[in-house]
Formats: sequence, C-alpha cells, structure tokens
Amino acid sequence: METINQTESGIPKRRALGRGLEELFNSEVLDYNSVEEKIVNDTPKEEITMVKISDLRSNPYQPRKNFDEEALKELAASIKEHGVFQPIIVKKSIKGYEIIAGERRVKASEMAGKEEIPAIIRDFNDTQMMEIALLENLQREDLSAIEEANAYKKLQETLSLTQEELAKRLGKSRSHITNMLGLLTLPPEVQLAVNNKELSMGHARVLSKLENPEEQLQLAYKIISEGMSVRGIEELTSNPTIIKANPQKARTKKDNEYSYLESELSEKLGTKVTIRKNKIEIRFVNSNDLNRLLEYMNIEV
Repeated sequence: METINQTESGIPKRRALGRGLEELFNSEVLDYNSVEEKIVNDTPKEEITMVKISDLRSNPYQPRKNFDEEALKELAASIKEHGVFQPIIVKKSIKGYEIIAGERRVKASEMAGKEEIPAIIRDFNDTQMMEIALLENLQREDLSAIEEANAYKKLQETLSLTQEELAKRLGKSRSHITNMLGLLTLPPEVQLAVNNKELSMGHARVLSKLENPEEQLQLAYKIISEGMSVRGIEELTSNPTIIKANPQKARTKKDNEYSYLESELSEKLGTKVTIRKNKIEIRFVNSNDLNRLLEYMNIEV
C-alpha cells in the first residue's frame, strides 16, 4: 500500500467540514456517496494519517447491528493482499476516535491482522455524524428491513422532516417510506424475526397491515414453521376465514366489490384498510401509528 505522509506529530491538524461539505448536508437530496467523495477528494495526502485500530470506536448512531461475516472475510482477504484503498473518516473524541464512515473497512482490517488504518480526521456535530452513518448504510449496505425502518425514523426525528420531505431528501417514494415506518408497529418478536432473516421484507409488510398484534405474532410463527411464501400469506390475510387470535369473532365474508381499492389504500397507507357499508375503515395499532397516518394525510391536530 502507498505510504501515507504524516505531520511531525503523526496526527494532522483537524479541519472543519468546509463550506462545500456544509452545502452537501443542506442540499435538497442527501447523498452519502457525494459526502464521502467530497471529503476524500478535498483532503490532501499529507492530511491522511494512520490511526491505531485499537483507538477506534463505532459511530454511536450506526444503525447496523449485524455485519455479514462472509462479506467481511472477502473484504479482509482483499485488504490483506492490497491494503485499504480508501481511508476511513473519523472524529476525534475524548478517548481515541469515533468512526464516521468505513466501519466495515475497520472490521475487515482487524480481521486481516492490521493494527493501523488510513484515516481522515474531521469535525462533525452529532446530527451530521448520524446522517453520515445512516446514509452510508442506506445507500451502500444491505440493511434488514427493520434496521432500514429505524434509520428512516431517526433521520426523520433528528432533521424534523415529514415523511414526504424525508422521501424527497433520500430520493425514495413516499409510499416506500410509509410502508417501511409501518414495520416499526410490529411486535418486538416479529421485528426480531425480520432481523434474523426468518421473515422477509415482503412477509413483514403483509403482517404490518394486520390490525391485531396477537394476530401478527400468530401468523409470523405460522410463516416460519410452515415456510409460507409472501403470496401465500397475502391470500391468507385477504381471506376472512384467517385464523385470528380470537377465532370466535371471525367476520363473515364481505362483498369484494372494493377489494382492489382496499389493496391500493393499504399499500399507500401501510396499514389495513377495509371498505364496507359505505364506510372506509383505516386501522392503527397505537398512537404513534395514528400520528403517522394523520401526517400522511396532512391532517394537523
């Protein structure tokens, strides 16, 4: 690997982000690739320093809890042979450094037996640290559906954005953001199953449209034990004879005249919608879910 120049102290003088990078953070569309690319391209070689891996700490806002072991091994093998091509980005902390971008490179380098890694030191505030960590994972990594949903939620809360504003800044559709946030209404056990890849994103989306948490949990166990497909549970949940937490209260079969509209509305709102007797029923599981729906419909209370 090419030798990296350092200052006499071994650590270059830290610089603030600079106006160009501040403009990227304030731009209409958040793009992690642009942020990292600008930092790397605008950093002179003499400002890239080698830091000890033992001095590095994870970004506290890192949404990813699990890293693909096989992918890390492949990256470690590459680093062992060729070194780290792109420096990580860190922030000086009270003790050592906090990783802003490049945690996979750090983990793989450690796996490859490296003691040091090239790094660019920059000053970030907490909001920018979180944006960088979330964007890196959202745009580069294969997050689980629940991790992705939590990343959206944190960005939305920290930046005080509506779902529509968040969708625009991330270049996503409004319905995608709504559907993803809807997954966070699932029972903890179901969310854990999604993180463990026992349930797919498709399974989770169908489950999130059910009105009863016990029903969601019961069907989740059925999917896992019987290996049901997404299409299979879609057909099951659209059938009024679905096994419910209290089967004695199962509804009688209703007119399917508006079933296509129910499906469209459920997709848009990320929850179960029923049309019957000239009424539209929109289900929500708690106050947070209700607020999510009110925000989607631009209703202020």
